[in-house]
Amino acid sequence: MDTIIFDMDDTLYDQAETFRRTCKKMLDVSLTEQELNNLYLISRKHSDALFDDQVAGRISIEEMHIRRIKDACAEIGIEITAEQALEFQRFYVQEQGKIELFDEVIELLDCLVANKKQLAVLTNGPEGHQAMKIDQLKLKKWIPDDHLFISGTIGHAKPAKEAFCFIEKKLDLSKENTVYIGDSFANDVVGAKQVGWRTVWMNHRKRAMPESPVKPDKVVYSAKELLDLFLEM
Repeated sequence: MDTIIFDMDDTLYDQAETFRRTCKKMLDVSLTEQELNNLYLISRKHSDALFDDQVAGRISIEEMHIRRIKDACAEIGIEITAEQALEFQRFYVQEQGKIELFDEVIELLDCLVANKKQLAVLTNGPEGHQAMKIDQLKLKKWIPDDHLFISGTIGHAKPAKEAFCFIEKKLDLSKENTVYIGDSFANDVVGAKQVGWRTVWMNHRKRAMPESPVKPDKVVYSAKELLDLFLEM
C-alpha cells in the first residue's frame, strides 16, 4: 500500500473513554462499565443518524447535540432535559481536550512515515471541533496539514462518494494502492469501497458484521492488531 488514510474518532483514539468520563460526571445515575459501554454504542447510532440530518440541513447542530444523548439515554430508561443534554455536550467537549492516540497508533504512524508512505485523515464533523482534536492528537507530526480532511471544510461527508473522490483528486492517489481505516462500517468501509479503495475495519467495539454485499478487506479488533497487520505487510 502506498497511501494509508485514517478515520479519526474512535479509530486513532478511544472515544468511549471521553464519553464514559462525561457520563460519570453529568448523569445523575450509577452505571456499570458495561452499561456505559452499551450507552456509548447507542449514542453513536443516534449520532450517526442525526449527523446525516444535520448535514442535510434538516436539524441544527444544537438540536443534534441535544438529541443524540437525550435519545440515547431514553433508550435505556434515563430521562434528561434539553438543558442537561447541552451541559453534557459542553463537558464532553472539554474532555475531548484530553484525548491521546492509542500507543500502537503512535508506533504505526512512526513506522509508516519511516517507510515513506503517503498518509492522510478523513473525518466527519465541524471544522473547528475536528481541528481541535487534530491538534490535541498532534497528528501534524506525521501527516501534512493539507492531508488532513474534515467534512465541514471540504463540503462533503462520509459515506458520500464525493468525500472520497475529493481526496483522490487532492492526493493523486492510486485506488488499488490505497487503504482506508475506520471504525464505522457504514461510513468508512462502505464509503471507501464504493470508490474502489481497500479497507480495514477497526472493529475494536466488536460489532457484528452487518448484512451487506460490501465486505472489508481486513478486520482488526484492537489497535495492537492494526499495528501487527501493517508490520506483517
